[in-house]
Amino acid sequence: MIKIAVYGKGGIGKSTTVSNMAAVFAKSGMTVMQIGCDPKADSTFNLHGGVKKQTVLELIREKGKAVTLEEMVTPGYGGVLCVEAGGPVPGMGCAGRGIIAALETLEEKDAFRIYKPDIVLYDVLGDVVCGGFAMPIREGYAEKVFVVTSGENMAIYAAANIAMAVDNFAERGYAALGGIILNRRNVERETEKVEELAKDIHSQITGTLDFSPVVQKADEQRKTVIEAFGDSNMAGQYRTLAKQVLEACGKGGND
Repeated sequence: MIKIAVYGKGGIGKSTTVSNMAAVFAKSGMTVMQIGCDPKADSTFNLHGGVKKQTVLELIREKGKAVTLEEMVTPGYGGVLCVEAGGPVPGMGCAGRGIIAALETLEEKDAFRIYKPDIVLYDVLGDVVCGGFAMPIREGYAEKVFVVTSGENMAIYAAANIAMAVDNFAERGYAALGGIILNRRNVERETEKVEELAKDIHSQITGTLDFSPVVQKADEQRKTVIEAFGDSNMAGQYRTLAKQVLEACGKGGND
């Protein structure tokens, strides 16, 4: 089982990137599980055609230990097994602790043994890697972390902080940094700035995605680019990225 966590500044395109990679992997015949670790619970939104599903925390609050795997794990586009950890009622409780509770419940219910995913993708709220938000990279969860960034200064700043945290956690046996995913916003010196970041954090740019209106058009349809515009150049870029991520994990291509 390949286990990957994707972090990055809020709004940088993590969920779009992860959902499109999940769709690529699923279309290639892999059993894919995508776990959204964000209180907004919108990671798998476009894999479900814009229909929001109940989160693990909502189900736990409603049913306690009686909650079933079938309620927590719902199939989306291409058969992607979708999970939304969810978060506390706004103003009540800690979102990080919610992620811990959700992931521990999946483990208690033997989700990974029962579904036997070939690849698990954790889509994690991105500006901090502490407490519950570090849960996906702890031992037994993800093995590699990829950071999504553009060339915008705040995105690069967040990516550097995330990389630093991952490096510190790696000393405890947690997941290692797999690389940077450059999601272009067409800012000045974008490639150079992200290359400098990669050098500073002793990593590399794993893959690059162009800024494209196709992504927004697919989002308006509540679909991934792979589903809505499968023959587009942008869909090809997501396929290439998925292959590059697997190679960075030492697993080869997904053809």
